[in-house]
Amino acid sequence: MSPATTPPAAANYPHVFRPITVGALTIKNRIQYAPVVSNHAETLTGAFTHDLLAFVGAQARSGAGLVTIGSSPIDFDRARDFYGCLSVTRDTDTGGLSLLADEVHRYGAKLSIELTHAGAISNFRYPNGPAFAPSVIPGIHDPATTKQIDRDEMKEVKQHWVDCIRRLKIAGFDMAMIHAGHMNLFASFLTPLLNHRTDEYGGTPENRMRFPLEILAACREEAGPAFGLEMRISGDERTEGGVSLDERVQFLNAAAAYIDLVNISTGGFLNPLAIAYTHPSYHLPRLLNVETAAKIKEQIPIPVSVVGGIVTIDEAEEILAAGKADMVAMAKSLMADQELVTKARLGRTDEIRPCLRCLDCMRHPHKGAPFRCAVNPVTGRELQYREIPPARTKKRVLVVGGGSAGMMAARTAVARGHEVTLWERSDRLGGRLFECASLPLKDTYPPYIDWAVRTTNGCGAKVVLGKEAIPEAIAEEAPDAVIVAVGAELIMPPIDGIDLPHVVTVVDADLGLKPVGANVVVCGGGLSGSECALGLAMQGKTVKVVDVLPEEELCQDISFFARIALFKLMADHGIERLQGRVERITPHGVEVALAEGATAPELPIEGAAMELPADTVVMALGLRPDMSRVQPLVDVIPESYLVGDCNNGKGIFDAHRQAFDVAVEV
Repeated sequence: MSPATTPPAAANYPHVFRPITVGALTIKNRIQYAPVVSNHAETLTGAFTHDLLAFVGAQARSGAGLVTIGSSPIDFDRARDFYGCLSVTRDTDTGGLSLLADEVHRYGAKLSIELTHAGAISNFRYPNGPAFAPSVIPGIHDPATTKQIDRDEMKEVKQHWVDCIRRLKIAGFDMAMIHAGHMNLFASFLTPLLNHRTDEYGGTPENRMRFPLEILAACREEAGPAFGLEMRISGDERTEGGVSLDERVQFLNAAAAYIDLVNISTGGFLNPLAIAYTHPSYHLPRLLNVETAAKIKEQIPIPVSVVGGIVTIDEAEEILAAGKADMVAMAKSLMADQELVTKARLGRTDEIRPCLRCLDCMRHPHKGAPFRCAVNPVTGRELQYREIPPARTKKRVLVVGGGSAGMMAARTAVARGHEVTLWERSDRLGGRLFECASLPLKDTYPPYIDWAVRTTNGCGAKVVLGKEAIPEAIAEEAPDAVIVAVGAELIMPPIDGIDLPHVVTVVDADLGLKPVGANVVVCGGGLSGSECALGLAMQGKTVKVVDVLPEEELCQDISFFARIALFKLMADHGIERLQGRVERITPHGVEVALAEGATAPELPIEGAAMELPADTVVMALGLRPDMSRVQPLVDVIPESYLVGDCNNGKGIFDAHRQAFDVAVEV
């Protein structure tokens, strides 16, 4: 693009918007859409669908220079780790693949796809026989399902990779990413933790590299000079005894003869935290792979891309400007705002919807559900909602409640052309979002709150603060439709002693509205209780958490990866979990009846009762709609709807999805 046609705003991000040469390819900017499995391909066969086409098209419309489709198995029968991944394994797949290439190219982006053999991570529902591994090792799904891959099988696997490259070239793809990270089959050959072979493919670093290099050489021969090859690796396996940085650099210098770009990820499947690092939530650090990428970049001759906890375009610019990477790979932020890079280029950064790093997008993909986003209800539904449909009939819409659901409803209804009024009984918009933002780790929440409040105030809706919604006021307003988003109330059960002065709510504790002592018992081990406990422990307090459910049943409404990271942080901060029922609260603590089979260090007797000493008792038992307050509000106007917590929503995702779905149909 000539200087005359380059938006002046792009000068704010000179390194992001500088083209890069990767092999024989010129990529228009330094942002890579990191590989994600949208689960839009046909579940059983991996066949192309128009939902997938719409999702990939949205990836390209984001403005990213390189779009990488996530995790396509080279062997569809025994190498998958996701349900709805795209197949590149049949010659008949090339027709659908070519449509994807055409869609991405129309936006000036290059298209790649992550080719993988999951190895011991292969989903047990699919393998046509035991999962391949360099040695007989525990599989992530079933320890009995792995076998040591033999020479003939290795030749077969190598040919699968080559055949996939051939099909991608025919379809018009520009690149392919060889997934060599996260301890999949390729990566497991490299690590001494998983490769225990005694032949020429095991033992020394040179021997462990042998089969991976054979694969890369065969792929390069098939690819030729014009087709790009990228490789993803775990720069740090996050497991003691894994591949050292020196070994990783040694391998990459050997691999540089065959690949054009390396993407630095992290983690693997041998311990829970290492798994969590592969998809980092806000419980883990931002920019967590950048320093490793910088060390690698200094020692290898090919460009380096980095992924992991990179949230904003400003962070991308800083990484590139500092020379710590040549490209920056992002995904979650590009799903939160599907025009992020374009908005940055045009100087509309104040419009960018921030990502929360909540990992709601990763809550269900392993179960076959499409990717979704807590803050962007269009993500995963691009075919249905590429454009918000205009209202069939312009209406006067009243939104009651200015929390996350109410703000989403108001913005969406205005975008459809309705005349919208929003009532909020407090003196500010945001509702429980401020409570969510209180944990120190949730540094992505304040920017989102600022964006949500600012865009709601500026969307064209009439926002009235300090307005209590009562049936009479709604009747006087006489709207055509009402969307009620008044939230829910904290559950405060009739426990003896709950009114004592040292008992506080989770909101009081999170927001610092009431003092919290040095020795704390949190009643309730769900997400709000667990994160409150973590926040208090990070302040140096001694914290115990009590819940009637066993630990394995707690926090099941968040992503598997986020849950692992949260529980590990809690353990690191010395938080003790007890399974039991709170019997009563005393002036000095909490009496708990331990669940059958449960023990505690203070009282190692199964099913016994005990008193936990506490200066402060925090009640975090969840939310429940107050229907005695809510129901009269929806009885006034025939066209009335409940959304969010007052409609039994669970968290920000439900609040936004329910509000959007109602507002696009009003």
